[in-house]
Amino acid sequence: MAGNSQRRNRRTSNKKGMQVGSGGQRRRGLEGKGPTPPASARKGHVKNRIANAKAKQAAHRRPAPRRGGAKGTSELVVGRNPVFEALRDGVPATTLYVQQFIENDERVREALQLAADRGINLMEAPRPELDRMTNGLNHQGLVLQVPPYEYAHPEDLAAAAFDDGEDPLIVALDGVTDPRNLGAVVRSVAAFGGHGVVVPERRAAGMTAGAGETSAGTAARTPVARATNLTRTLEGYQKAGMTVVGLAADGEMELQDLEVLDGPVVIVVGSEGKGLSRLVGETCDVRVRIPMPGGAESLNAGVAAGVVLWEAARRRA
Repeated sequence: MAGNSQRRNRRTSNKKGMQVGSGGQRRRGLEGKGPTPPASARKGHVKNRIANAKAKQAAHRRPAPRRGGAKGTSELVVGRNPVFEALRDGVPATTLYVQQFIENDERVREALQLAADRGINLMEAPRPELDRMTNGLNHQGLVLQVPPYEYAHPEDLAAAAFDDGEDPLIVALDGVTDPRNLGAVVRSVAAFGGHGVVVPERRAAGMTAGAGETSAGTAARTPVARATNLTRTLEGYQKAGMTVVGLAADGEMELQDLEVLDGPVVIVVGSEGKGLSRLVGETCDVRVRIPMPGGAESLNAGVAAGVVLWEAARRRA
């Protein structure tokens, strides 16, 4: 009996223990790796390299015009007529402050109606508060708050045109300090199918409420970009295949002889008194003069830009 028990124990001890399974790995291996990925997702494939290049380009592309660019400072439009005109012309606004117990004349009623139609906040405030807000200016009981203007990046203006399959038509201003001139240029760019305006960050007019009023509402759909260095910005446009045309009274070519206006072009306009600065003038591919049979020495920036933009639109039609 003892011997039988030992034999059974030996047989039991010779049995194999629990086997560790494959965890389904063999079965999954037999199932394959699924459908073949598209060429654009296969590493090393030419389409994959193109897709990666496009993704990198998109990642480094500047924000769209007027969204995420440099910002100006908020402003106040003061007075019944200026407030009414700003509201009428579509100048962006956040809040209309109205003095308590204001004399309700026709201009006040029109301003209130325009603000209500546009969904602008209406705030009633005592006269001392409006005096404080405006630093004692004659506000006549109406103060309109205009939000900071969001500038585009100069590269965005050309990129947006190229993306739409169009040749860029851009106006750059060199030393133009009057916001009304800037507003007039923005208005002309919108009227003649241009793609935006570039202004320097320093010693130049910015998109103030006055510029917005002069643009007659077109500033809301025409991007304005700020250039840290206008010369380098123009050089960047040249590298992108654009011709930089400077307007100058002593230009070597007359406008009617210029043959590049139907292609990608940047029109550079200087100040009425000084014209183009030296570095900007030297950067231009060609300097063009506008014939003036009447004998005037120069045109202001808004008129000069309008003349050249009209000629460009005519040739592109």
